[in-house]
Amino acid sequence: MAKPKFTNGKEQKHNFGIPVARMDPPPWQTTVGMFISGQAEVDELDLVAIEMERRWGVGRLRLLVDTVMRQKFDRQRYLLNQALWHGELQDVITQARRMIAAWRALDRAAKAAGKAELDTEVWEVVMPSGAVAAIVRDPHQAGKVAAQDRAVRVYTLDEIGRLIEGFPELLAAKQVFPGATVERVRTRVTDPLDAVPDSKVPIDDTLPF
Repeated sequence: MAKPKFTNGKEQKHNFGIPVARMDPPPWQTTVGMFISGQAEVDELDLVAIEMERRWGVGRLRLLVDTVMRQKFDRQRYLLNQALWHGELQDVITQARRMIAAWRALDRAAKAAGKAELDTEVWEVVMPSGAVAAIVRDPHQAGKVAAQDRAVRVYTLDEIGRLIEGFPELLAAKQVFPGATVERVRTRVTDPLDAVPDSKVPIDDTLPF
């Protein structure tokens, strides 16, 4: 692919995405126009992913389907990452749209299997540690939290209010002293893509990580 030419006669190459140290920008970010086109597809995908996580919970939907469908979903996630980090514009467009289709397929499968969606009175957010914070109105609603093999910590609105009022002392106390009402589920299914250090090699490459 030819580099973009500017009126000063010098060839330039820009990274219009997030700069990554010691790495060239992916080909789909070569020009402003290409970046905008690719990012529009990614934005559409993000909207679908946000919708699914609000409906089913963060990281929960892939655990509600059978292993065959989960494997297909995770392979598609890998192909999407490969396109975003190393692909041309058409790769991003293709894989983002296939990822949307994968989300929709999981949604249909979970509904067909009679799985319960996330209770509308439970709000979830991913914390920097990777655990999920589930916020409920009062302790009686803690039973509505769908852990589903995820690391989930349950907070009530009263606890959130006291955390805000007493931060950071109260937050530190809840992390250190036993008997705190915050609940942490230690059983967690590991995300398989966390073990893959790079998405550059083909998905079925026989080389070790």
